[in-house]
Amino acid sequence: MPSPEALRRGGTQPIPRPTGWRTGPPAPWLERADPPTLPLAAVRRRLADLPAPRDFPEAVTAMPIERRASAVLVPLFEVAGETRLILTKRPETMPSHQGQIAFPGGKMEEGVDVDLRATALREAHEEIGLDPAAVEIVAQLDGLGTIGSRFMITPFVGVLASEPALRPDPREVVRVFDVALVDLLAPGVHHAEHWSTPMAELDVQFFDLAGETIWGATARILYGFLRFLVADG
Repeated sequence: MPSPEALRRGGTQPIPRPTGWRTGPPAPWLERADPPTLPLAAVRRRLADLPAPRDFPEAVTAMPIERRASAVLVPLFEVAGETRLILTKRPETMPSHQGQIAFPGGKMEEGVDVDLRATALREAHEEIGLDPAAVEIVAQLDGLGTIGSRFMITPFVGVLASEPALRPDPREVVRVFDVALVDLLAPGVHHAEHWSTPMAELDVQFFDLAGETIWGATARILYGFLRFLVADG
């Protein structure tokens, strides 16, 4: 039987599950007896071995629709020897991904952003008041595309020297919070579902936190990031 803590996990976000969905494969880190300790120095060392980011999947680039270049920031800092990352919750009034948990980020602005790295930093400053000068970009992760909102997302990992004082913009963020990487790796937090849709066969990732569910593009980024950090070698 699930523990009382596990039963309290998860949010009220609507999940558009198709008929006939089934349980997906378990995360590789669940094979470990205990979640690994992940201080920021260890995360930085591991990211130094990160391969060059892969191009967007052909299934995304081949779609006959206009795609919007965008970027997100995965902000990391350390408290009590554990790396924590910052997440936001989008308002229900947003034109896309209403009420979802997300990394700070948004679409590239031509004539404003010199590149997608600048996009991630600018959007993080606008959304949560994170000073771009306080962020050291240490990695670029694999790009991914969204279906409904037609974004092509480039994620950047940024390291902060200390826990930041944030000022979320209520027009774009209803909540900003942080979570330890080790807590995301704990049993009962992650699960995957296999969806058969008219567009594709998908393994959809989920992370159930206290009162919130991370899914969609954010969970895909997070899953790939964590899988790399805990991989052997």
